[in-house]
Amino acid sequence: MRRIRRFIGEAYSELKKVTWPTREQTRNLTVLVFVISAVVGVYIGFFDLLFNEVLKRVTPA
Repeated sequence: MRRIRRFIGEAYSELKKVTWPTREQTRNLTVLVFVISAVVGVYIGFFDLLFNEVLKRVTPA
């Protein structure tokens, strides 16, 4: 039981040392993740459609 209590105490101590982001930083980084995810999705979707069309034309029906 002592080891668990020590672990929790040390974890809490380490969490107090963390530099937490501000609300604005969190919002900006969240928007950045959504934008990059959308761009990557469009990129992959484009090449998926392109390769699909190429394979349709190359392979016999």
